[in-house]
Amino acid sequence: MMDTPVIETARLRLRERTPGDAEAMYPSLSDADFMTWWSRAPFTSVEEVRESFAADAASADWRVWAITRLGDDRAIGYVAAGLKRQGDVSEIGYMLARAEWGSGVAREAVSAVIGYLFASGQRRIFADTDPENAASNALLTRLGFTLEGRLRGEWKTHIGVRDSLIWGLLAEEWTK
Repeated sequence: MMDTPVIETARLRLRERTPGDAEAMYPSLSDADFMTWWSRAPFTSVEEVRESFAADAASADWRVWAITRLGDDRAIGYVAAGLKRQGDVSEIGYMLARAEWGSGVAREAVSAVIGYLFASGQRRIFADTDPENAASNALLTRLGFTLEGRLRGEWKTHIGVRDSLIWGLLAEEWTK
C-alpha cells in the first residue's frame, strides 16, 4: 500500500479513502445515470462498495484520497492516482457526488492532488475519459491537460464498447 498523505486546500481536506467511506459514496456509485461513463455497472450494495474500497486500499500501485469538506469528515467524492511502470508517471481518476457538481470542488481537489504529485517528482500525469463525458473532459481542459489521442474500442463497459480519450499534463506545463 502506498502512503496517502492528508492534503488540505482552502475548503477541503483530502485524506485516505477507507472502506468506511462506502456508506457515504454508495448513493452515487449505485446511481445508473451517475455511473454512465464508468467502466463498470453501478454497485448493487454498500457491501460491494466496501469490498471494492478495501481492494483498492490493498493495492500497491494506487493512492485514493477521499474528498471531504474542512470540519466534516464525510466523503463527498474521491481522487485516485495510480503509479505507472515508469515510476514518474501517474494516472488520475476522480468522482464527485452529484450534489457537489458545479461547486468547484472537483477542480480544487484534483488540482491539489496534481500539485502533490508533481511536487513528489512525477513528470507526467494522464487521465482516460469517455469521449461523451463532457463534464470530465471540460475539467481536464480547465486544468491544462492536452488531449493526446483517442483509443478506439478501448473499454468494454456496461453500456457497450467505448472509445477512450487520453489526456496528458507534464510537470513543466502545470500552473496552479
